[in-house]
Amino acid sequence: MANQLVSLTRDADVAILTIENPPVNALSPGVPEGISAALDQAGRDPAIRAVVLIGGGRTFIAGADIKELEHAAQGQGAAPKLHALLAQIEDSAKPVVMAIHGTALGGGLEVAMAGHYRVASPDAQAGQPEVNLGIIPGAEGTQRLPRLVGVAAAIDLCVSGKPVSASQGLSMGLIDRIIEGDLRAGAVTFAREMAERGGPHRKTRDRREKLGSPQENAPLFAAGREQARKTRRNMTAPLVAIEALEAAATLPFDEGCRKEREMITACLASDQCRALIHAFFSERAAAKIPDVPKDTPAMAVGSAAIIGAGTMGGGIAMAMANVGISVRLKDSDAVALDRGMAVIRKNYESSVKKGRFSQAVMDQRMALIQPQLGYEGFDSADLVLEAVFENLALKKQIFSEIDKIARPDAVLASNTSTLDIDQIANATARPASVIGLHFFSPAHVMRLVEIVRGKATGKPVIATALALAKKLKKVGVLVGNCNGFVGNRMMFPYIREAQFLVEEGATPQQVDQALFAWGMAMGIFAVDDMGGIDVLWRARQEAKHLEKPGARRPLVHDKLYEMGRLGQKTGAGWYRYDENRRPSPDPEVLALIEQTARAAGIPRREIATEEILERCLYVMINEGARILEEGYALRAADIDTIYLAGYGFPSYRGGPMWYADTVGLQKVARRIEEFHRQHGVLWEPAPLLLRLAAEGRTFAEYDAAREQSVSAA
Repeated sequence: MANQLVSLTRDADVAILTIENPPVNALSPGVPEGISAALDQAGRDPAIRAVVLIGGGRTFIAGADIKELEHAAQGQGAAPKLHALLAQIEDSAKPVVMAIHGTALGGGLEVAMAGHYRVASPDAQAGQPEVNLGIIPGAEGTQRLPRLVGVAAAIDLCVSGKPVSASQGLSMGLIDRIIEGDLRAGAVTFAREMAERGGPHRKTRDRREKLGSPQENAPLFAAGREQARKTRRNMTAPLVAIEALEAAATLPFDEGCRKEREMITACLASDQCRALIHAFFSERAAAKIPDVPKDTPAMAVGSAAIIGAGTMGGGIAMAMANVGISVRLKDSDAVALDRGMAVIRKNYESSVKKGRFSQAVMDQRMALIQPQLGYEGFDSADLVLEAVFENLALKKQIFSEIDKIARPDAVLASNTSTLDIDQIANATARPASVIGLHFFSPAHVMRLVEIVRGKATGKPVIATALALAKKLKKVGVLVGNCNGFVGNRMMFPYIREAQFLVEEGATPQQVDQALFAWGMAMGIFAVDDMGGIDVLWRARQEAKHLEKPGARRPLVHDKLYEMGRLGQKTGAGWYRYDENRRPSPDPEVLALIEQTARAAGIPRREIATEEILERCLYVMINEGARILEEGYALRAADIDTIYLAGYGFPSYRGGPMWYADTVGLQKVARRIEEFHRQHGVLWEPAPLLLRLAAEGRTFAEYDAAREQSVSAA
């Protein structure tokens, strides 16, 4: 026994080192030391001819301990140092075989690459996802990876951050053999074969045959940088990773490793790294609900019934079928139902053509979706979900109907994006069973589900919703019941302010370009056109009673709606669209904006990019602070997760509330107070924001203090 985290056993002349650090065998303190001690023990035993390193439980080594990286990024410690261990593995006179099942990611793959050989189970995956945390492989990964797989493949792995399968790893040289059946036994057999072949066993560091010449590599590195700029827009780590890979191809191994260490140190000190690590932990914390403990009973949803076969209902049906949940998809209109099923089929056919899965998988998923015009079979569904358009009266009518049909223990959910879940629940005799499940379009792709808790929603229903989101491979974030909940409640002032900016002199494309260049996935006017101008118009009609008397209202949006310019679906909205839905500025809209502003007496002027960004972003932050103080979001970090997973907010900025912390709440509050003086009541500063700014605190500190008080209670 090396230590409690790494055990050493023997199979005749082969030592088996097993990592036992559940759940994912992360390289936490004690694991590298345990591997080192066990390896030393095996090296000194003359009866041992080979060593196998394998993970206990469900995986090999899934990576570094992210908590350690967080501390290093905050300047409270150093990143895990594996260099001595990797040298010890590589310098072993006895062959060291890495046996990979589950995942070998990040530091896990870096450890594996130091071995003389790698074998894997057929379903294993390996990758270098460090760019997702704003860093590069920092334990010699950028130096060993290209030696095993070549420069082109190493660039793709480090820039994309995506894992490869065992079979892909085998074809590129990362894996030496795939083991069918028992991995441990197969790895022992392989290790014995390598021992009998005799040494010395080649070190990865000494391999150069795949590194290529400067002439061969120049176009690869240029293409890699272009890939990084396109797919990882504005992010620094992917470009730094390419620089480290370039060092591997041009410098001696030890010198390349020194360069890599300098680069990882700089990455860890960056705002992007801190923001991405914050995003990582925020997403995982979202499932922790103080008054819904882990042992709250949750139903395993195996069957669902969905009302509405439109964009949302069809997408949700696909999300369910993709994980094996059988779906009854109802629409009251036969044409709409047929159209919805045709869209589902087309989406699946597109995935088959792109090689994402086979025709057999498509057929299996299509078979799980049963289209129908009536309520037959709804009485046996675990979950009944309504996904019709945003009209409170219609939704209440539907819930009144399904209340009479659904099983007594069924969860009744609404896909509403803005409406009062309590009013919907009150249309039933069982409000404790009712919850909001706000999916985002396209629902089979987008990761976010806002889980809307009504006043009467039962804790088992909340637990079921959280478990369902996880089963669907989505991020479920619990929010309170208010107009727009969290995401759209912040989106409404965002799009409102963007419209005010164009009335005052900006153009839609100027606003969108400023937001896109800053990092947003899309500009806000492009988002409005994609979602449908009628959708936002309808939401505004439902919320008219909440408007502040005398407050300024956007003027152009209603006119676009009245003109039938509903966005991409009609070929014209804020922009004009061609047959491939590519946008172009529309002089008709620019003229409409100018005429509307002139008629309303709104003076027009040149508007700087900085003002566009501040007004669009700070208005969201201000509303987020209000939501947080009113208790509709449990944490500022939950707001960040919602915007990162559902609204195209750039991950490397950490979410709107984290971004506010990085700007400084004093500066944000000061600008909001200025906008309040200039633009009136809609910019009234949130009390929580003013208080935190005055105290010199951050939203992150506010979260930490609340968590501490909950724990103490």
